[in-house]
Amino acid sequence: MRAVVVRAFGGPEVLQIADVPIPVVAEGQVRIRVEAATVNPVDLATRSGALTGAGLLPVRDVIGIGWDVAGTVEQTGPGVTGIVPGDQVIGLSDRLDVPLGTQAEHVVLDADAVTAAPAGVSPTQAATLPLNGLTAAQALDGLDLNHGQTLLVTGAAGAVGGFAVQLAVARGLRVVAVAGADDEPLVRGLGAELFVPRTARLGEAVRSLVPGGVHAALDAAVTGAAALDAVRSGGAFAALVAGGAQVPLRGIRVFNHWIRADGTLLSRLAALVEAGSLALRVAGTMPIDQVAAAHRRLAEGGLRGRLVLTI
Repeated sequence: MRAVVVRAFGGPEVLQIADVPIPVVAEGQVRIRVEAATVNPVDLATRSGALTGAGLLPVRDVIGIGWDVAGTVEQTGPGVTGIVPGDQVIGLSDRLDVPLGTQAEHVVLDADAVTAAPAGVSPTQAATLPLNGLTAAQALDGLDLNHGQTLLVTGAAGAVGGFAVQLAVARGLRVVAVAGADDEPLVRGLGAELFVPRTARLGEAVRSLVPGGVHAALDAAVTGAAALDAVRSGGAFAALVAGGAQVPLRGIRVFNHWIRADGTLLSRLAALVEAGSLALRVAGTMPIDQVAAAHRRLAEGGLRGRLVLTI
């Protein structure tokens, strides 16, 4: 079968479409025939060697690429219940040190990392949900805000930020969105009550709208100290990338959120999609053999949604 791998770090040119054996299921696992797999910033960091440089990914001869998947269950291993061959599913591969990712014709995942795909959407759309939706939902859980409190979301027009805005509003939070000036109608359409252009001095601009500062910040755009300055003393701050956690000034609770596969939570997110409460955004589609072009386009920035490889 075909799979996207890297055998040396570098630019998009190091990505290879390799011919590899079809993976074998073990106890508690399912094999999925992949129909769509999303391209995310973590894929670029894996390919470039940035994750290895940060000590997050050991050096190995072959590294698989891809986290999100939408497809059809082909086979289940011993002990798997509730999932049968033929089911349309979505899932997340959350391990870095693997020879095979989701950007492949087949992938094996733990059954508890998989759930039924949301009805009424295409596999291309469904593939955009697992990594970015779970990141936003789990980070919100970590911030532990109460109904009516205020949340700053940087990068609110992006994939993670867009999910964070929608999920926060569904929890009864007041959202201050930070994005490009042209994105104000988009993020307000996602439910943001207040808006600050990313060119503004963040702390001052946010505090002019929310006296004393917001209760918490979800820093999807990695603005760092500027976003921390917008948080009131004793608030909370969620960083989403390695090195994004700031010094916990003024008693602010600062943490790095590290994504984990969670089929149960993913099922709840899929239900929100089915109910029309959570929008999925596809920035474009490309066949798997154009994965290098997809990496180049993602690196250029400015996407609203995710690029998806069709298998």
